[in-house]
Amino acid sequence: MDAGVPIMGEAGVGYLIDKQYYLPPITFDADELEAIGLGISMVRQWTDDKFADKAESAFEKIQAVLPASLQGELQQITTYAIPTRPPVPWTVSFSELRECIRTRRMIHIEYTDEGKQDTTRTLRPLALLFFSPVWLLASWCEKRDDFRNFRLDRIQSLTICEDTFSDESDKNLAAYMAKDADCHS
Repeated sequence: MDAGVPIMGEAGVGYLIDKQYYLPPITFDADELEAIGLGISMVRQWTDDKFADKAESAFEKIQAVLPASLQGELQQITTYAIPTRPPVPWTVSFSELRECIRTRRMIHIEYTDEGKQDTTRTLRPLALLFFSPVWLLASWCEKRDDFRNFRLDRIQSLTICEDTFSDESDKNLAAYMAKDADCHS
């Protein structure tokens, strides 16, 4: 029931799963398991503890439902993410930023740019982008009225605003990606 499966119980009858409920079988081939293992390794190395714990929890759930014939594949994973240099540290909460992106919460940051200039920005956070070893926050910047990227390690403080933002077609992640694609073509 905690996992969302509609289980009903009745004294003298026992437990029943709603006949309408269907969980498709989870099957992965060896390469898919390898990719999942690599992804979890990367999450452990390059994000925060909270997100790493979620990745590990997901992996344990996958492991728990794998058929016996594939259990051995988990022991054969040979692809790992090993940092070649230390991660660039940041002080803002990676997990809070992810939540702001998901819930479309406006944020207010104090930021120090590459030229050591301090600035204050109000942003619509759209995505977190990883350019090893640096994380960027892709955003719509209210001050610049345009898309901007902010390095997490240069954000001096972050305040989550009460305001939320709507998914406007010219200020959302799809528009950001389209503009980025135009810049690189």
